[in-house]
Amino acid sequence: MLSEKMQEALNTQLNKETYSAYLYMSMSAYSTYIGLKGFANWFMVQYQEEMMHAMKIYDYINDQGGQVKLMAIERPLAEFKSPMDMFEKTLEHEKFITRSINELVDLAIAEKDHATNIFLQWYVTEQIEEEGNDNEIISKLKLVGEDGNGLLMIDKELAMRVFTPPATSEASQA
Repeated sequence: MLSEKMQEALNTQLNKETYSAYLYMSMSAYSTYIGLKGFANWFMVQYQEEMMHAMKIYDYINDQGGQVKLMAIERPLAEFKSPMDMFEKTLEHEKFITRSINELVDLAIAEKDHATNIFLQWYVTEQIEEEGNDNEIISKLKLVGEDGNGLLMIDKELAMRVFTPPATSEASQA
């Protein structure tokens, strides 16, 4: 059973994860607009991942007998200076989400909510991957600089990304 404080914090995180999806959908749209369909694909896959992150929290709140309370979603940025600007903003946003997840873990520990602490460990690990992916792409963008051919090579690489929903374990199906 979730405490009122934990339920409220999880609902706030649900909103942040949904905003993340909205932000990446906006970046996908902008990438399409400027003709970088590989970048658009990467951000659309990121959108799908963030929606899955949000739904995991939604399901968890419900499974714990809590009440999901949806909030307004802030309007995301719609224009960016460059692909580098998008990925710098992506990394900045993921660092914000990491801090938020860490605060949730701290709250779960303070509330002695072991189930929520265990649940949140998946997000802790996921954030390591998210920031690592962003840093890797930023490094590649720095290497190519203003070289259009290099940018097109990165665009082609990002076009290969596919959304793979996590496998459902037998334990979670029971």
